[in-house]
Amino acid sequence: MTTAPLPHHPVAVVGAGLGGLALARVLHVRGIEAALFDLDASPDARAQGGMLDIHDESGQEALRAAGLHEEFLARVHAGGQALRVLGQDGVVRLARPDDGTGGRPEIDRGDLRELLLGSLPAGTVRWGAKVVGARPLDGGRHRVTLADGSEFTTDVLVGADGAWSRVRSLVSTATPAYTGVSFVEADLREADRRHPVSAEVVGDGMLFALGPGRGFLAHREPDGSLHVYTAVVAPEDWLDGIDFTDTEAAKAAVLKEFDGWDERLRALVADADGALVPRRIHALPVGHRWGRVPGVTLLGDAAHLMSPFAGEGANLALLDGAELGLALAAHPGDTEAALAAYEARMFPRAEASAVESARGQELLFAADAPRGLVEMFTRQGD
Repeated sequence: MTTAPLPHHPVAVVGAGLGGLALARVLHVRGIEAALFDLDASPDARAQGGMLDIHDESGQEALRAAGLHEEFLARVHAGGQALRVLGQDGVVRLARPDDGTGGRPEIDRGDLRELLLGSLPAGTVRWGAKVVGARPLDGGRHRVTLADGSEFTTDVLVGADGAWSRVRSLVSTATPAYTGVSFVEADLREADRRHPVSAEVVGDGMLFALGPGRGFLAHREPDGSLHVYTAVVAPEDWLDGIDFTDTEAAKAAVLKEFDGWDERLRALVADADGALVPRRIHALPVGHRWGRVPGVTLLGDAAHLMSPFAGEGANLALLDGAELGLALAAHPGDTEAALAAYEARMFPRAEASAVESARGQELLFAADAPRGLVEMFTRQGD
């Protein structure tokens, strides 16, 4: 009795985040189809996060390669590049309007993901398809197993599956480590009407309100809500001591870290709508890389998870996806040449951004914060 051959996909991408979608789109417009496998049950299974600033030299370059740049520009948040930097006393140290000349327009992550998803043929993404294992076969191929027990084979396996990537173990033993910073996320909805003081504090774009070892990072979203990241330099178990099922108690515990801060800043947590969401910030080692492993590579956070304090994560994921797609298209029939070419560009770029992100973390939460950040923005504006 013969068994049916396993399904085969020339290019299989694990993860349908921004990087995986960018890769699939760049391949699609060049006549190469990819299959994406994502553990979410549907594209709307969970919220996609807040605003992203998409950089001209990286994220926007990827969108140009994907043939989506004009559609992206039509979706950006007008005024979103405005900037305010405050001290813990609530005094404004720096304020800049969005004059339309900046090279980092803001867009809602969900809107950008929707744009990429909508640009792909129906069925490109297999939802509810959690990858639980993969093993190498001959010739650089891999056999991939899903949680439901089904399997497939692929010539090119791409790990675009984020911080806790399952594909990473095929090329590296590295795992993310806690950076020393924890976030607590909050939302203030209909801010101009319901939270006018907070709306004024945050302004039209991004807010940094900083002091030694802590701060509030917030931005205005296109629907008029405010998304707030309360950041604290803390032990890894700090969040474990807060009961986030009791929102009022959680607010009180978080605000204990901000005793003496201006009440308008404390209100960004005290007046938040809905539950608070805890999140520890992890990173892979700066300069994380691996030797060439036949038939498999990584992109985005799977390859180079870093702290968000340089604003590079989404941009690098998009650029990784685009450049990997271009490399595969440029080397038809020679997967190893394509993957080697892609990694040769990706590794140094990721290392430079990881260094910048680590420095950004030090700068934001330094003993004299926000002085260093103000000086940095002032230099950039000169």
